[in-house]
Amino acid sequence: MVFCIVKNPSIILAFSIVSVSFAAIFIVTAESPPLTIAFYRLLFTVIFIILFFLIKKGYWHELCRLARSQILVMMGIGVLLSAHFALWITSLTQTSIASSVILVTAHPFLVAPLAYYFFHEKFQALNILGIFLSVCGVGILVFGNYSLSSMTLEGNIMALLGGVAAGGYILGGRKMRTSVSTPCYALVVYGVACVILFFLCLVFKSPLQASRTQDYLIFFLLAIVSGLLGHTLYNWSLKYIPASIASVALLGEPLGSSVLAMMVPWINQTPTLYTLFGGIFIFFGIYYTSQKKK
Repeated sequence: MVFCIVKNPSIILAFSIVSVSFAAIFIVTAESPPLTIAFYRLLFTVIFIILFFLIKKGYWHELCRLARSQILVMMGIGVLLSAHFALWITSLTQTSIASSVILVTAHPFLVAPLAYYFFHEKFQALNILGIFLSVCGVGILVFGNYSLSSMTLEGNIMALLGGVAAGGYILGGRKMRTSVSTPCYALVVYGVACVILFFLCLVFKSPLQASRTQDYLIFFLLAIVSGLLGHTLYNWSLKYIPASIASVALLGEPLGSSVLAMMVPWINQTPTLYTLFGGIFIFFGIYYTSQKKK
């Protein structure tokens, strides 16, 4: 895996943000229903992790030694992850890529104060300024992409709720990654989320097969690029980077997804001036939030 080669958590975190920025593009390109996409994204990711376990057999021993309390906490995180994917991927069918990804990454509102309370993560004035600038950037982007049409409003609400679930996912990951390796953490969390999404497909009568053969390739790319190189590397970085900083760093995703949506010809969603202006705030916000006391 990449973290075996590159040891700098900041570089790994940045690489993971670029990788997850491709997720919205893959999802919009697929023609399968949202829950089907979410299920296969995690199914393929879990399969790849199991293959890794077969190569690195020592992780099986770690998995068997995990305490029941650790397993239960990770199962809870898996529930949050399934909610995040179900809500966010569905929102992409009802609102723009920019609005959806912006709102789903607005979790610093939740993560920063909770990280301070639970993990006693200290802030400098620059860190607080960075969070403020990032949130302002999200506000600008929301204002520029907001619509009161019923379908768009429902999509925006789903994306925002998906962001709340993501905030809990990040906080839970920060707690567990101090004592559990990335592969073991990912296998349990992704596995639980995959099982839940399977049953959600059954309950909401979402097909368990893709709408077209090409979608399976998209699911594969989602698992590799946005799953293993995105979420999994992001989870690795949580052991070394405070949850508040990692949460704000994810605000780089909406800008990356917006730029990709403009460049991909079959999507061709041109970012507005609000997107560009808000993106500047987000970048400065990420920079200031990541500054450490010297």
